[in-house]
Amino acid sequence: MFGQRSPPVGAAHVRSVPMTANGTSGPEAGVDGLDLGAPPSTIDRPWETDPQGYWATIDAATHALDAPIFAADLDALRYNVADMRRRAAGTPIRVASKSIRSRPVLDALLRVPGYAGVLAYDVAEAHWLAADGPSFDGADRPGCPDVLVAYPSADLGAIAALGADEAAASRVTLMIDDAAQLDLIDAAVPPSRRPDLRVCIDIDASFRAPGIGVIGARRSPVRSREEASVLAATVVGRKGFRLVGVMTYDAQIAGVGDLSIRRPGAGALLRTMQRASWDELVARRLEILTDLRRIADLEFVNGGGTGSLERNAEDPNITDIAAGSGLYGPHLFDGYSHFQPAPAAGFGLAVVRRPAEDIVTCHGGGWIASGAMGDDRLPEPVWPAGLALTGREGAGEVQTPLRGDRAGRISLGDRVWFRHTKAGEPAEHVTHLTIVSDGSVLDRLPTYRGEGRCFL
Repeated sequence: MFGQRSPPVGAAHVRSVPMTANGTSGPEAGVDGLDLGAPPSTIDRPWETDPQGYWATIDAATHALDAPIFAADLDALRYNVADMRRRAAGTPIRVASKSIRSRPVLDALLRVPGYAGVLAYDVAEAHWLAADGPSFDGADRPGCPDVLVAYPSADLGAIAALGADEAAASRVTLMIDDAAQLDLIDAAVPPSRRPDLRVCIDIDASFRAPGIGVIGARRSPVRSREEASVLAATVVGRKGFRLVGVMTYDAQIAGVGDLSIRRPGAGALLRTMQRASWDELVARRLEILTDLRRIADLEFVNGGGTGSLERNAEDPNITDIAAGSGLYGPHLFDGYSHFQPAPAAGFGLAVVRRPAEDIVTCHGGGWIASGAMGDDRLPEPVWPAGLALTGREGAGEVQTPLRGDRAGRISLGDRVWFRHTKAGEPAEHVTHLTIVSDGSVLDRLPTYRGEGRCFL
C-alpha cells in the first residue's frame, strides 16, 4: 500500500521513539544529549564492510518518519570526530558552522576535547551562536565564547545589532581584508556607541602557478607582507577596533581531492602543485606574521580546512585549524588519498512514481551543491544499489527520476538514499537532523531552519 513500507529483509529492528513537541526524542534528547566524543560502539566500519547493509539500517531505523529526511549514523559521526582530531595532532579544530548548520551538533562538537571555537559564515549567525539564551529545548544555553566570522559583511543591521550587545561582541571576531570594510562597520554603529570590535585580517592563500595563474579561492586582496602590514596598522590606528587574528584558507589544498582528478597523471601533477603551494604559503605566512606581531598582539592564526588538517598541524604558526565537513563525510571527500571519512550523513527521498519498468521517481531531490557546475555537484544515489540519475533530468527541484535494474523491485512509498556533495547544505532543506544509533532513532536535532533561522 502506498506510504506503508516494510523494513528491508535483514535490516535492524526499528524501535519506536516518542517525539517531544519540539521534535526531539527520548530521555537523551536535549542540548547535552549528543555525545560525539565517545568511541564508536563498533570497529568494523560497516560503511566499508557492508555499505548496503549500512544504509539499509539507517532506512529501517527512520521507517516511521516522513521523507525528505536528513539522517546521520552516530558511530560514523564519532569515527569522523576522532579521525579529524587524530589528523589535527593536538592543534585545536575550529568548527566550520556552514558545514554543520545545527546548533545542537555544534554544541556537541565543542564539548569534545580538541575542538574549540566556531568559524561562522554570517554576522547574524555569529551573534546568535555567541549570545546567551535558550536552547531549542528551552534549557539555558551559554553562548559560544569564540566565534570567528569567516567572511566580510555589508549587513549593517546585523553589525549594528552585534555592536549593541557588549557580551556577544566580546566573543565575536569580524573578518576584513580592506580598510573600506572598517568604514562599513562604522556606518552601521559608530565607535562612540559600541565597545571595541574584534577584527581578523584575511590573507590570500592562493597559489600563483607559473604559466597557469591563480589556483585557489578568490578571497582576499591582501597577499604581501607590505599589504598586510599597511592594513594591520590601519586597524590598530582606528578607534573602535582591535586586531586579534589572521586567517589563511588554502582552498587549493583543503578543498581539492587528488583522487578526484581522473585524467592520467593529473593526480600526481595536482599533488606536486599542492606541495609547491604549501611551501610558498608557509614561507609567506611566516613573513607576514613576523611583521604583524610587531604591530598587534595576535590571539590566533587560523588556517586550513578538512582536507588540509595534517599540513596545518605541522606549522607551528597555526593556532587553530578550521574544519567541519569531515563530520558528515559528503561525497566530495571521497577523492582524497590521505584520509577517508565515513559517509555519516545522507538524505532519503520517497518514491512516488514508476514511469517505466526500470525507472522510479522520487519526490524532490534537487539538492545541488554550490561551486562550479559539473557532475560532481549532483547528489549521489547510494541505496538501494544500482540506481543512477538520468542524464536529461538529473536531480530535479520537485522530482528526481532514477534508472536501474533495481527499480523494478522498489514500491511506491519506499525510500532512496543519497549523499550530498557538500556537508551542511542539506540542512537548508530540512528542519531536523535525525541521529541513528544501533538501528534506532536516538534523537532528532533541529537544523538552523528548524530553529527558524535563515542566514544565507
